[in-house]
Amino acid sequence: MAAQQDQTDQAEIEKMIREYQMLQEQLRNAAVQLDQFQSAKADLSRAQEELGKASGKIYLTIGGVIVETSKEKALNDVKERAELTEIRIGSANKQFAELRAREKQLGEKLSQAYQQGRAKPGGA
Repeated sequence: MAAQQDQTDQAEIEKMIREYQMLQEQLRNAAVQLDQFQSAKADLSRAQEELGKASGKIYLTIGGVIVETSKEKALNDVKERAELTEIRIGSANKQFAELRAREKQLGEKLSQAYQQGRAKPGGA
């Protein structure tokens, strides 16, 4: 009976370890995505600065096509993209925080299981 309980405990621990590893991968992906959004925000900020200084013809790239536009339209386009990027950053930050909290909670459970001696290195 005790051996069966040990196997059940060990199976639960192994499941938690797999889940923990998946959470870590999701955290890495979320961090990369967040970094990309922040980089895009910085690019848009620089574009907005340059547009503010520009005097002459302004061009936008739309779906691989370059078209001439007005400074006002270009500024509006950049502002809209910056707002959308800001929303994406907020969402990515929220997702990252939720994943981090789940990872911490699961890490504590795993640590507790090891301290209680329920998990044996190398399996059952």
